[in-house]
Amino acid sequence: MRLLIITWRLLPLVLSFRRDWARWIFAGHPVARTAAFHRERAQRIVRALASLGPSFIKFAQLIGARADLIPEPYVGALASLMDRVPATPWPPIERQIRRSYGRPSSAVFDHIDPVPIASASLGQVYDGRVGGRRVAIKVLRPGVERLISADVAASRRLLGVVAWLFRARPRVQRAVRQFRIVLEEFAFRIEDELDYRKEAANAVEVRENFAGTPGIIVPEVHGALVRQRVLVLEFVEGTPLDALDARVAAGEIDIAGLVRHLVEAYVAMMMIDGLFHADPHPRNLLAAPDGSLVLLDFGMVMRVSRAMRRALLEAILAAIRKDVDGVVDGFETLGLIAPEATRDDVRPLIALLLAIASGYSTTEERLDLLADRVMLNLYDSPVALPSSMVYFARTAGLIEGIGTRYDPRFNALAVATPVILRMQPAVMAALGRTHTPTASEWVVSLTGVLGEGLDAVGARLGMSRRGDVARWADRALARLRGYLTNGDGNGSRPRLPSGPAPPHEHH
Repeated sequence: MRLLIITWRLLPLVLSFRRDWARWIFAGHPVARTAAFHRERAQRIVRALASLGPSFIKFAQLIGARADLIPEPYVGALASLMDRVPATPWPPIERQIRRSYGRPSSAVFDHIDPVPIASASLGQVYDGRVGGRRVAIKVLRPGVERLISADVAASRRLLGVVAWLFRARPRVQRAVRQFRIVLEEFAFRIEDELDYRKEAANAVEVRENFAGTPGIIVPEVHGALVRQRVLVLEFVEGTPLDALDARVAAGEIDIAGLVRHLVEAYVAMMMIDGLFHADPHPRNLLAAPDGSLVLLDFGMVMRVSRAMRRALLEAILAAIRKDVDGVVDGFETLGLIAPEATRDDVRPLIALLLAIASGYSTTEERLDLLADRVMLNLYDSPVALPSSMVYFARTAGLIEGIGTRYDPRFNALAVATPVILRMQPAVMAALGRTHTPTASEWVVSLTGVLGEGLDAVGARLGMSRRGDVARWADRALARLRGYLTNGDGNGSRPRLPSGPAPPHEHH
């Protein structure tokens, strides 16, 4: 049934593309297409994917970072597709909580507001209190695992149909092969996002990595309450980075300082820690009331090997030097040059990108240059994005987008250069180390397992005793976590001083 629904929504669009080459699907001259038609069809694709739910929204966000796979205006339309799934009503969410803890939400939390404060494609976030502290309670949508599994299977079949329809088009066949790679990457990564225990462990590790770093906040995980489908975090107030206009106008936010923190955070994750936040978008990043940067949502992360970090550093330093050949070397090492291309093929594109990055033109001027001389040709260019590099490209786009939203002449390279040079010694020191899990990382998993076991004990004792066991268990596990993680060496990676802090710095 799911395959039929997906086919009903997407097949007309596939046939529309087929008519770009053959008026009667399999015969005839191509149908003439105007720029306005392409823009309208791009919006039709966005509406169709949004209507199909979580899998296709997530998948479209990945494709939206792949200008090497699809041309404008389609790549731009997909990049703008955010979570557009209506909120699941409270009763199924309450049942999900009851299944996770073996008792109703009222026996787990002091309070939980049944109206979600955020509704994403995979889960919903609720405001609540536990142990006298305000918390954010993230609950996986009921049935989302089955839906994604069905969607991935259906997408594999549909790609086979597209490959057959366009079998005489080598360029389309190449794109289909790349789409399959992206689909398999999505299927692999989404498994982690569907298990909040993994997200909790990632959040604990990232929080420890940034311990003591001014201006960067990662919410604390309530390890005793972590379950596969429920995650409980410290509640941190903040405004999404794409909704700061009023605070900027009022002078409450130093955008330059905030962007520096954003650059530092991602350089640290990518280059020092080797644990990279692989789902960067403005709704996962907040500006706290004091101007600090808040990092959220660590369901999708990627380990970055030392070899890749070394290659990234060399490519970035070459870009700072405006060394075209050095950047080409980095592209070659990172697998960014298409197999059929040569270094000479990619050199003019690199030179143009460096010239654009180094200028202080307005956003509109840069977009015109990118549209006229880069984006329209990138689809046929000698550059190919391996799946591992897609996430870095999304991060670069995020930083550029946030900066230019509030400063038309924002220059990402100029802002990033002093941060990267200041952090270079710490990056070099980190390249010789491997990650060793800390006590907190082990305990966040241990307390979750013990909590589930004690839930089962309470269930065997019956409803009259279950609440007493639950309250005792939550207190005991919280004490255990506090005891084991007290003074365990937070901030285990080398970190240079962050430089002058912006106004209203977080302490």
